[in-house]
Parts: sequence; C-alpha cells; structure tokens
Amino acid sequence: MQVHSKKTDSSPQNKMANYAAMLHGQNDLRFEPAPQLGKLDFGKVRIQVKAVGICGSDVQLLKRGRLAQWAVEQPIVISHEAAGLVLEVGEGVQSLQVGDQVALEPCTPCWKSRAARQGYYHLCPDVKVFGIPTEHGVLRNVLDHFEEFCHKLPSSVTLEEGALCEPLSVGIHACRRGKVQCGKNVVILGAGPIGLMTLTAAKAFGATKIVVTDINSHNLALAEKMGATKTYLPSKTASPQEVADKLKEMLVPVGPQIVFDCVGFESTVQTAVLSCCERGRVVIVGMAQEYVSVPMNMLAAREVEMVGTQRYANTWPLCISLLEDRKIDIVPMVSHRFGFDEAEVAKGFDTALRSTETKAVKVMFSL
Repeated sequence: MQVHSKKTDSSPQNKMANYAAMLHGQNDLRFEPAPQLGKLDFGKVRIQVKAVGICGSDVQLLKRGRLAQWAVEQPIVISHEAAGLVLEVGEGVQSLQVGDQVALEPCTPCWKSRAARQGYYHLCPDVKVFGIPTEHGVLRNVLDHFEEFCHKLPSSVTLEEGALCEPLSVGIHACRRGKVQCGKNVVILGAGPIGLMTLTAAKAFGATKIVVTDINSHNLALAEKMGATKTYLPSKTASPQEVADKLKEMLVPVGPQIVFDCVGFESTVQTAVLSCCERGRVVIVGMAQEYVSVPMNMLAAREVEMVGTQRYANTWPLCISLLEDRKIDIVPMVSHRFGFDEAEVAKGFDTALRSTETKAVKVMFSL
C-alpha cells in the first residue's frame, strides 16, 4: 500500500502543524494536512493526539472503501482508537484542564433519541463515530471532542493503554451482555484483538475456565499468554458440530455456559449455538456476515439465549480502573508500533493489511 503526501511544512519547528491520515476511497490513503479546526465549541476540549490503534474496521474501510452501509464518498480522517493530551478547554468545561491525559471515547449521540436518554447512547440512531463515514477520525495531530467523552487517565496508565480502552470496551460490553461472573465456563471464538480483549474482560469478571479457539496458532499462543485456560486449533475443514463437540469435551461436565462469537461467520454462529449448554448464553460480537443460518431447534430446545452487542456504553471508567489497579494487562497484544509521518503510516497500514504474513495483532501509532 502506498500513502501519498501533500507537501507542506511538517517540520518539528511547526509545533501547531496538524497532519492526518486521510482516506479518500478504496486503497487510497494519503498523509496530508488535517481538516482545519476553528474556534473551540462550548463543552469541548482540544486534544493533542499521542497514541492511535488500527482497528479491523479501519482495514476494511481501506480495502473496500466502505464498512457495511457506510461508504467513503468524501475524504475522512481514518481510525477511532486514541488517547492524548488536553491542549485547550472550551467554555463550560469543568472536569478537565490543560495537560491532562485522556482516553477518547469515539461515539457522540444526539442525546435526543429514546436510547440516548435511557443511557444506551451507543444505540442512538443518530450516533456519530470517529472514523466512520462521514465523521473524521483520530489519526491526526490535533482534534476537538466533547468533554464527557474525554476520560481522564491517572498517571499510572499510559497513553497507549488509554487508546486501547476502545477495543477493551468492546470486550467489557460483551461480558456485560453475556452476564459473565465468577464460576462461569466461557468459550471465545476468535483470537483477534476483540477476542483477546473479551478474554481479558472475562478474566476480570471472574470466569473460571476460558477456552479460546482460532485457526491462527500465533494468536492462540498470545491468548494463552493473556490468560486463556485452554486453547483449541480446529482444522480448517472441521464442521461446526465437530468444533462444538470438542469445545464441550474441553469443559466437561457442564460445558460452555457463555459463548462469545468474535468472528461472525455462519460457521462460528452455528458452532456457538451447538456448543452452548442448556440455558446458556451466546453473545454475537463479530459481524463478518450480514445473514446467517442458525440451528433454531437446538437454540429453542435447550433454551439458549442469543444476544447481540453494538460497540459499548459506560465502559471507559471500568477500563481505566482495571488498568490503574493492574488487574489486567493488555499491552502484550500490541504487536507492532510505528511513528507518525508518511512512511510510518504506510508501513503501519501495510502491516495491518498483511496480518497473516506479518503476524500483526494490534498495530499502534505514536504521534
């Protein structure tokens, strides 16, 4: 992948320079001046971005020029996982001051919808998300964001960890939806970044046994390092029933009580349902396919509950608390680190795009 640059002064002397990784369309990522910021709005803070992670959705946007129903029709700044330093506070801001380290929650609801008013602001039909067309993302030097979605970090939590609060939030929200608690047997299908964050969250929530399965042995080794009780590498030709039987065997006598599908293919959804014990719970986290066939007879006859997840809500305080108390360690999943200039952005996204070859799990930029 090539990243094109628009030549302007990006020297260190230009301290207020604001550059961005701008996605113009399919396989068209450019390093150029970021959209100009105006006067800081009421209730907002200006952030110097210091750490950014690449998400799988960023890779999909770059490869396909769209993500589900959202198509790149005009240039946008890419990415949504970030942390940084407060440069300036707008009128009305009370909880933050210049110099504070903050983790950025990328969703902004309208606050008028029923979901937002009831606290489920992530389900607001008019929610705006950094890096999802048509909203500009975070892979730039400076941005503005609402105070309530800039979460202050204690000095013991690094900016890189602050940026990782976003994927960690996905795992925490999934575990809340799955009702993970002490004594539960958990299965996680998929050991990518979200699967690994779900593993981390499940451990923090007290799950007794956690089995992680994937077709990538490198990721399974990382899952073991991050606390999986057992891992399973199925053959690529194994049927959903065969995988389900193996998972039940690994968690005898009760079997899997909570199964997280962090992939979202038809085969993994079927595996989740077929492996789950009576009155267990299947949590759909990954969404690789829009429509899938589900073994409804097994779902109904064993009274298995199937629930969906959509991003997260009210998770950052718990993320930060777990990190501050060192109850979790999420840094091992960072496989590659890059700086922030034309060449580094190109290398970072190329590494993420070729993850099978590069063994990339989580790629981070330091700005």
